[in-house]
Amino acid sequence: MTASRIWIKNPLALYTANDQKAPGGLVIEGGVIAELLNAGQTPSAPVDSTFDAGEHVVLPGLINTHHHFYQTLTRAWAPVVNQPLFPWLKTLYPVWARLTPDRLKLASKVALAELLLSGCTTAADHHYLFPDGLENAIDVQIDAVRELGMRAMLTRGSMSLGEADGGLPPQQTVQTAEAILADSERLIGRYHQRGAGAQIQIALAPCSPFSVTPEIMRASAAMADYHDVRLHTHLAETLDEEAFCKQRFGLRTVDYLDSVGWLSSRTWLAHGIHFNEDEISRLGAAGTGICHCPSSNMRLASGICPTIALEAAGAPIGLGVDGSASNDASNMMLEARQALFIQRLRYGAEQITPEKVLGWATRDSARLLGRDDLGELAVGRQADLALFKLDELRFSGSHDPVSALLLCGADRADRVMVGGRWQVVDGQIEGLDVAGLIADHRQAARDLIAG
Repeated sequence: MTASRIWIKNPLALYTANDQKAPGGLVIEGGVIAELLNAGQTPSAPVDSTFDAGEHVVLPGLINTHHHFYQTLTRAWAPVVNQPLFPWLKTLYPVWARLTPDRLKLASKVALAELLLSGCTTAADHHYLFPDGLENAIDVQIDAVRELGMRAMLTRGSMSLGEADGGLPPQQTVQTAEAILADSERLIGRYHQRGAGAQIQIALAPCSPFSVTPEIMRASAAMADYHDVRLHTHLAETLDEEAFCKQRFGLRTVDYLDSVGWLSSRTWLAHGIHFNEDEISRLGAAGTGICHCPSSNMRLASGICPTIALEAAGAPIGLGVDGSASNDASNMMLEARQALFIQRLRYGAEQITPEKVLGWATRDSARLLGRDDLGELAVGRQADLALFKLDELRFSGSHDPVSALLLCGADRADRVMVGGRWQVVDGQIEGLDVAGLIADHRQAARDLIAG
């Protein structure tokens, strides 16, 4: 348990993700930020505890807007190390079809723990595999999220277009439209929380144009509108996908998205690489969000997301680690660093600053998930914080603490708070047997590959 009123005092540096400054730190009350303090200022009322942050850079908790937790079981698997997306998927689908609830639980805990240690407090996961025996996959993930004390947007993914009907996934990995929609309805009714401070939320996420039917896309859009939940899918990740859409639907990817009722501010898309100028304008006008996944895009040689052009058109940009079999890590600080560097290749050093990229990883990622209570250090926002020390050899000689996080390669938070509770203390997750988790997870990974 944490004290009810906490002063995070006099940080070494503080990134608020807005125009406010708080060199004196911030006061947390009831899990919410209650005060931002100027230099030399003290809290307006007594506090129950004080944490001296003089050695810490304080950030809003990082927000991961696209992931596949289950893929931690197939990291760095030799047969797919050098494959692009479509062959990579076709090689891995039969392996993933052997997922079980126990394996998924371990995979999810590993992904969440890795994210948490990197300063991530909220994660969106896209789970679209429901083989026999894994019908309650999202319920399994929810248990893992609660155990780690994080927030999550768990998207009920789906695949309904198998190889027999011209899709990419094998038949044992697809479901009927009736099963997909019934489970989607069940999950929203049972788990979706609304309002400030929500821990668990549900979104609907047919996997991709090459693995679901237009009927499922349309039905999911209608259900999301009825229940006021968000929509998520992969789009415009590779030129192969673009060719598939042209061949099967006679449409480019954004035209297809529009044709099934998804071109709206309710939607956020993973990857968003291969858009032309007109498509960028249409996405921006609709307010459709884009999750940039730089490590995965480089790993699979997919391309570079046109972030600045999308933002200029009105499309919000967030960050996601993707994978963990196309990254192959679940580390949001490393992802922000990759975003900084790859986007500089496209747009230059002046436009892509450390502060801009951290804004994508916090405030703007919150916007992708429809959250106005997360992603910034401001009065009334949830007390989700990531605190980093700069005391390792890699930081020696650095001068600007916020820039040093990305330029010098910070990859592990010293402390992480979610809703006013410390979940990471001295670089360790409270109450988690990491060694035991690794041992169990490694065995599950071996068993999955072995069949």
